[in-house]
Amino acid sequence: MEPPKSTLADHIIAFNRNLEFTGRLPRGIGVLNPFQDNPEILPISEAFYRKYYSDNRPRRLIMGINPGRLGAGATGIPFTDTKRLTEVCGLPGPEFQTHEPSSVFVYRLIEAYGGPEKFFGKYYINSVSPLGFVKQSKSGKWVNYNYYDSPELFRAITPFAHAKLREQLGWGLETGTCFSLGKKNAKYLELLNEEGDYFDQIVPLDHPRYIVQYKARQMDAYVDTFLEALGE
Repeated sequence: MEPPKSTLADHIIAFNRNLEFTGRLPRGIGVLNPFQDNPEILPISEAFYRKYYSDNRPRRLIMGINPGRLGAGATGIPFTDTKRLTEVCGLPGPEFQTHEPSSVFVYRLIEAYGGPEKFFGKYYINSVSPLGFVKQSKSGKWVNYNYYDSPELFRAITPFAHAKLREQLGWGLETGTCFSLGKKNAKYLELLNEEGDYFDQIVPLDHPRYIVQYKARQMDAYVDTFLEALGE
């Protein structure tokens, strides 16, 4: 008797369980690994992926920058804070609560697309660096830091980014078009794509955080723009 075929959820959960950065980071930069930093995160994210990805249908890939402390850093799910996890996805969250601006836009987009079942049945979201980074400010507080905020950091994480992208594409994700959240992010994703030849094209979209922070009054227009780019 053949063993049951692994679902996409199985692949994603194993991927997250084994995420680790073993390279050398520039001085003053730390790794944000929600799956190792908080024992609550793995079962929360597993419930999400079991709900929406327990099949083998190919998904189109949407790539963010790297996890932040209030979204994926709190739930293990990109662009999903605890509020959206419980109120929209109907799943239990951690004991603490987070509100992440990018999640507001992403879930408005998901609602306009037809809801989480339809959206996640077509798309898989992760990040160029599936682990996040923090930097200590002058006041001593650790703050979010993007992988492209310094050339040294980008060089340090490039082998890691290539390895994790290849691993995810090995699950049968679609490679025709990759959507980049963030136009600066798209430039670096293009560099990786030139080296790895992963996608036929990369479509840059504005980052949800930028939209919520600076273009909130035009949010519905941005939703329409995203829907047009994503298509069916």
